[in-house]
Amino acid sequence: MNGPELIAIAVFLFTYALIIDERIHRAVAAMLGASIIVLLQIVPWDMIPVYIDLGTIFLLIGMMIIVNTARNSGLFEYIAIITAKRAGGSPLRVLLLFSVVTAVVSAFLDNVTTVLLLTPMLLYIADAMKVSPIPFIIAEIFSSNIGGAATLIGDPPNIMIGSAAGLSFNEFLVHMGPIMVIDLFVVLGVLILIYGRTLRVDPEQQQAIASTLESLDERAAIRDTVLFKKSIVTILLVVGMFFIHGALGLEPALVALIGASFILFWSRESPEAIFEKIEWPALFFFGGLFVVVGALVETGIIAALANMVVNTVHSEGEAILIIAWFAAIASAIVDNIPLTATLIPLIQDLGGSMDTYPLWWALSLGACLGGNGSAIGASANVVVLGIASREGILITFVEFLKIGMVILAITVGIGTGILWLQYVVW
Repeated sequence: MNGPELIAIAVFLFTYALIIDERIHRAVAAMLGASIIVLLQIVPWDMIPVYIDLGTIFLLIGMMIIVNTARNSGLFEYIAIITAKRAGGSPLRVLLLFSVVTAVVSAFLDNVTTVLLLTPMLLYIADAMKVSPIPFIIAEIFSSNIGGAATLIGDPPNIMIGSAAGLSFNEFLVHMGPIMVIDLFVVLGVLILIYGRTLRVDPEQQQAIASTLESLDERAAIRDTVLFKKSIVTILLVVGMFFIHGALGLEPALVALIGASFILFWSRESPEAIFEKIEWPALFFFGGLFVVVGALVETGIIAALANMVVNTVHSEGEAILIIAWFAAIASAIVDNIPLTATLIPLIQDLGGSMDTYPLWWALSLGACLGGNGSAIGASANVVVLGIASREGILITFVEFLKIGMVILAITVGIGTGILWLQYVVW
């Protein structure tokens, strides 16, 4: 290896170590790594726009603006209360309904935003029912990651994959959606087996719970009726445009930005207040990471790794299994965002020797569902457990790992089986 290659690898490993260690914010770690790369001219300044994926950045910004504006209306609290009332006082039905709602909302909004909005309400409802909140917390984490994997915009790895591979919203929905529906219902069955006894209550207690839930007024959750209606219209409009963005010739990022500008113009909400709520650290993390990984591409290291894979993998079927399971296991250990950023250029370089189309679905499957494996595997996990911890509800790393690895094995196993049948057998 020459000097630039060694520097690129050293900076990549150094940045990754800082991200895993977590004593320094991951956005700062990524920006530091990118600064070193550019300072040493491993990636020339004029190549930065090539490696920073603006499609991912602008899609995230647009969706964050839409969600933060809609949140001011009380829309998401309204959904939570309606869902709880539909359960009729049964904690088990609350778990099932909230899981489905979390998965669906996570598919059309990003899953981190979804859990930020729904977790506090879920903990409140669990307290009102006088039952342990732990099964609900675990179910929400799994449901958010599964739902987020179903669409282009549901989980950051999918946003990155879609932008890099030119995959549309409908392609994600058709390929990943059915797999995630099957995974969700299987996972809910497993959670019933694990937590079913703790969620059973006698008829009198169920009636008391139902009365408590009925006392919650969903209309009182709506803080701004006009904004509430405008938020629903905007979200439906944006989701509809995602379905037909290919026919319209619009990039997903542009659809999100159109929706963001539309709701800001229509609602007359203060842009300063909305922009303050954007997750700027996450966006700078993405930008810095793209440059650090870009150094591996610029120096030819990714191409060399791809050649090694080509020499050891003899078919697309083997590549599907290797990429999906490697991404899943690695995502349980480290954050799935830097992992996805590293694997994207590797898959792109495999395009000279095999059809990479099924490999993108394998990467999406492994990166998104692998996050269920541990407490730090995905951003949604960290957010939910952090909210629970502030309420005095502690779930240890080992406790989560015992359930998470089982869920990882089941969901990734189902997904790879379906991909194998679709692209190898059929």
